[in-house]
Formats: sequence, structure tokens, C-alpha cells
Amino acid sequence: MKRIINLLRSAVLAGFCIGIAGFGYLAEKSIIGAVLFAFGLLAVVHYKLKLYTGTAGFIKKGETADLLLILFGNIIGCLLVALIARCSPMPLQETAQGILEGRLGVGPLKGGVLAVGCGFIMTTAVTFGRQEKNLPLLFGVPLFIMCGFPHCVADAFYYLCAPIDFWAAHLANILLFYISIVIGNFVGCNLFRAIYKE
Repeated sequence: MKRIINLLRSAVLAGFCIGIAGFGYLAEKSIIGAVLFAFGLLAVVHYKLKLYTGTAGFIKKGETADLLLILFGNIIGCLLVALIARCSPMPLQETAQGILEGRLGVGPLKGGVLAVGCGFIMTTAVTFGRQEKNLPLLFGVPLFIMCGFPHCVADAFYYLCAPIDFWAAHLANILLFYISIVIGNFVGCNLFRAIYKE
């Protein structure tokens, strides 16, 4: 039980880090904001926190339940920052809704395929980060953002920031799209080791 609690605490804090990074991106939705978003992943790797996309490419057989718990904790962490974001005088909710509308416009199938790219970038960046090589972390995050590759934890933050009435009107589509990008991220995170087994 203690292991599960510690895992969840680490995952919540990782989600909080990504939420803070997402807050910055919503405040400055440009290449500058995309670069600043890298702060979230740098913090996660430095503190060795449990992030879904930073863990999925390294899990072993039988650890799927841990991965789902990590994602749940990440979403809780994002929710905490989303509540903070609702206190901001900046138009963060409108910007988040714009991102969400763009995601839903792509559709779940294409969204899941695009999410593969994000998963691949994330696992590659984290692999280098674990060796204390941070340049791939700094370049990888802006790369997946500018490519429009969905990241299931960052997107969770954007969704939680969006206006409640938008959520209520599109809940089924949001959930379907979200499930597709969680799967797509997982595939991308495991792409390298699935194809190139040393």
C-alpha cells in the first residue's frame, strides 16, 4: 500500500509540473511558450517523478496497472493547476478551448496516430535526460508542440482549463479523443524498443 501511495504522490507532482508548463504555454501560445513548456519535463526528470509518457517506454511486463495509476495521478496534478489557472485574469480558458476545438476537429483516429509522434519524442528525450543530457528535453518538447502531436498529460491540463459548458456539450467526443491519444502516446513511447531490440 505504501508503494502505491508513493507512486501516486509522485504522479500527482509530475502532473502539477506539466500543468505549470501548460499554464505558461496558454499564457504565451507561441514558440516561446513551447520552449518554456520544457520546464515541466526538465522538472519531472530532475526530481525523478512519475509521468505517463516518461514511464510508458520503460515499463516491464505486469506493470500496466502502475501506468494507469500514474496517468490518474498526473490528471489530478493537472487539475490542481487548472483550478489555479481559473483565478488568472489572462484568457487561459478561451485559449484552452481553442486547443481543444482543434484537437476534436482532427478526430480520434488521426489524433491517436499523431500522438505516436509525441510518445516517441518523449521517450527519446527522457532516455537522454536520465543520462543527464538535457538538450533533447529542451528541443523535444517544443518539437512535439509545434508539430501538433497530442500529449495526454498536457492535453488533460488544457481540457481541465476549458470552460465547463464546452465540456458538457462535447463530453463523449472529448473522452473518445483522449483515450485515443493515451493509446497513441503508449505506442510511440514503445516504438523504438518494439522495432529495434538490442
